[in-house]
Amino acid sequence: MGNLNNKVENKQNKQTSTPKALRDQIQTIVLCFSKVGLLRRLTSMESNCVQFLENKTILITGAPGFLAKVLVEKILRLQPNVKKMYLLLRAHDTKSAMQRIHSEVLEIDLFRVLRNDLGEENLNALVREKIVPVPGDISIDNLGVKDSDLIQRMWSEIDTIINIAATTNFDERYDVGLGINTFGALNVLNFAKKCVKGQLLLHVSTAYVCGEKQGLLPEKPFKMGETLSGDRKLDINLELELMKQKLKELQDCSDEEISQTMKDFGMGRAKLHGWPNTYVFTKAMGEMLMGYYKENLPLVIIRPTMITSTIAEPFPGWIEGLKTLDSVIVAYGKGRLKCFLADSNSVFDLIPADMVVNAMVAAATAHSGDPGIQAIYHVGSSCKNPVTFGQLHDFTARYFSKSPLVGRNGSPIIVTKGTILSTMSQFSLYMTLRYKLPLQILRLISIIYPWSHGDNYNDLSRKIKLAMRLVELYRPYLLFKGIFDDLNTERLRMKRKENMTKEFDGSFEFNPKSIDWDDYITNTHIPGLITYVLKQ
Repeated sequence: MGNLNNKVENKQNKQTSTPKALRDQIQTIVLCFSKVGLLRRLTSMESNCVQFLENKTILITGAPGFLAKVLVEKILRLQPNVKKMYLLLRAHDTKSAMQRIHSEVLEIDLFRVLRNDLGEENLNALVREKIVPVPGDISIDNLGVKDSDLIQRMWSEIDTIINIAATTNFDERYDVGLGINTFGALNVLNFAKKCVKGQLLLHVSTAYVCGEKQGLLPEKPFKMGETLSGDRKLDINLELELMKQKLKELQDCSDEEISQTMKDFGMGRAKLHGWPNTYVFTKAMGEMLMGYYKENLPLVIIRPTMITSTIAEPFPGWIEGLKTLDSVIVAYGKGRLKCFLADSNSVFDLIPADMVVNAMVAAATAHSGDPGIQAIYHVGSSCKNPVTFGQLHDFTARYFSKSPLVGRNGSPIIVTKGTILSTMSQFSLYMTLRYKLPLQILRLISIIYPWSHGDNYNDLSRKIKLAMRLVELYRPYLLFKGIFDDLNTERLRMKRKENMTKEFDGSFEFNPKSIDWDDYITNTHIPGLITYVLKQ
């Protein structure tokens, strides 16, 4: 860093000898900053986080994903002087990678604030200067980057690595989950260790690597081979070999059979070691590998809870796709959810996407260049500002009662309060009496009169099986009894508060105490779902 500072000082001394050129340059910078609404004194008034991002060369994996998009937009909007962002995504070549960046990232509504402030032409110029699309795949060595010149350039330039790439399907195929969430994380670590200027690897995991533990859950790293099932030992390399062996056994099966068998196999391995599903099991193993093999590289692991729509930046309510809670909200709003499994008193740990991104940047700022560090941060709300499923149900019911969705026939969809059952046995009994017994009667009729009700029986049977499978997948979170301790994150918030400046006091907010859940759910989150997901 000393040599870099000397170069900057020498460059500045040379510029002062040409006052007109310097004045022109300053005028250009001021004009550019004013266009994006960031005119400020380039002195101690700057936010530490904004300063940290200046002149940084950052690798971000999982670029087309929800959280990565929010991060990229944030950096471009608040720190256009970032040096470079390498965005890794799956694509055949650089051209198709850039096409994906434009169509799936830059052209979406999330970037409208930046687009309006800069103008289309200036935004495109900024993107051409700052963003390098990298076709690749974290499940492959060297992140699947085939261009040897590009790899060498990345290794020589990148100082900050942010790994967001993941598969988040609860019942993912075991081979896919291991490839991306477990060994993909190790591949990112190995790549980061080859970056000669590497100052930090920030890895986004999930708070639910804790499994179904109850009580106050601390921010602590996993030990290699740790399991959640008592004295059983977890051998990650053995899991890899078992996965390969299972795939070999299935080589003569159909694609559909292979997919379902590998999903079931992953769920079985996860439950054997104490995790409820393949997603959190493979994420936990990824954390273990990173912690064990990181050597002296600073490692920050962010464990967010259930990520929801933005609360403030770049504007409230932006979301993409249906997250855990959102499937329930949409099904309820469409009048399809008459009964649901949940404990009304259980805390549902939600956190807006922009708060997660703010915590990521704050953690990176705090630990960049901190040799040997391994820091864990829970980013959620259950410890500081809990909201229960019962409250969320009330907020949702009130919203759709006042502002119902419109059905295909153009009429408003009338919703009822519905029934909430707090145990799996209650829910199974309800499903049996309400659906399974009538289904058996329909099955008898279809046997006697196959031309009459056969399709109805098959269709209803398929829907019931799907509903039961989804409930079983979501059960650990709907009945979750844990609270995520966020002592480390609170220290980070206090540090941010000490360094906070007036201009940037809301730019990196990640304190869940600031959230009014009733207002956020009814005036921000549900309207965001309707606008950006349902597109009504």
